[in-house]
Amino acid sequence: MKALSIKHSAVTRESLLRMAEEIPGGWIGIRIAGYLLILSGWTSSQVAELFGLTRWAVVKWIHKANEKGLEAVKDRPRPGKPSQFSEDIMGELEQTLSKSPKEVGIARQRWDGVVLAEYLKRSYHINVHVRHAQRLIRKLGFSLRRPVYRFLQASQEGVEEFRKEIKKNSTGPQKQR
Repeated sequence: MKALSIKHSAVTRESLLRMAEEIPGGWIGIRIAGYLLILSGWTSSQVAELFGLTRWAVVKWIHKANEKGLEAVKDRPRPGKPSQFSEDIMGELEQTLSKSPKEVGIARQRWDGVVLAEYLKRSYHINVHVRHAQRLIRKLGFSLRRPVYRFLQASQEGVEEFRKEIKKNSTGPQKQR
């Protein structure tokens, strides 16, 4: 019987690892798979190459498993203040950023850090710095673009006629009839 393979173009090693970053606890599954591969005889270099990690990261996994046992699989709590942005707020924010700021009552043309910080303060009573607002815009998949200023350049078309007209009218103001 022929071995099964995945043929869908969207399912790649990179996309699966990206999903592990996004899904809470996704790296626990990868760590468990890594431990299973090591128990079945794979080297730390092979596991590291498979998951796109450094060999040293896998070696640290092994040392941690030898010290702590099954507790090594679990993620440790991360220090820091919990986010003010729930999943609901992030979803609403993504929908809002797809609109113009004018549609939500802000008299600006584009979303930038200043505009988003003001919107968050008005709508959700969340105070963030401009730089954090810029990071949120990028995190949600939008880009920050600086306004492009284009100055109109005169063409040579009509210059001679204009000069002749100036010379004709240079005697002073003409009366209009």
